[in-house]
Amino acid sequence: MSKKKKYTIQNSPFIVPTDDGKIIKEHFGKASDGNSEISIAHMVAPPGWSEPFQTPEFDEYTFILKGKKQFIIEDETITLEAGQSIKVEKNTRLQYSNPFDEPCEYIAICLPAFSIEAVNRENE
Repeated sequence: MSKKKKYTIQNSPFIVPTDDGKIIKEHFGKASDGNSEISIAHMVAPPGWSEPFQTPEFDEYTFILKGKKQFIIEDETITLEAGQSIKVEKNTRLQYSNPFDEPCEYIAICLPAFSIEAVNRENE
């Protein structure tokens, strides 16, 4: 009788289609393995990239691997650099951007998992 493996190695993350030059590779989450409890994505935001303001229905953790990323959280502007991380609590209005001249590579973890329905992006 074979024993069920108690781990999953993700070798082929779901590549989220974008039209803004951002690379999103979801390793675990709704799009990749159907998990609605957590999503983990590896992202690269190109120089000059930004998203509309949003008020997500999930906590989001961001860990910066390379470059810098700007966060406008309610009325405060914060810049994180490589090696820094942040947790933004759900139902907080914020905007993510990379107004800098180099790509920003980071890991994003959402609890519960990211979904386009729960991110609540404002009109661009």
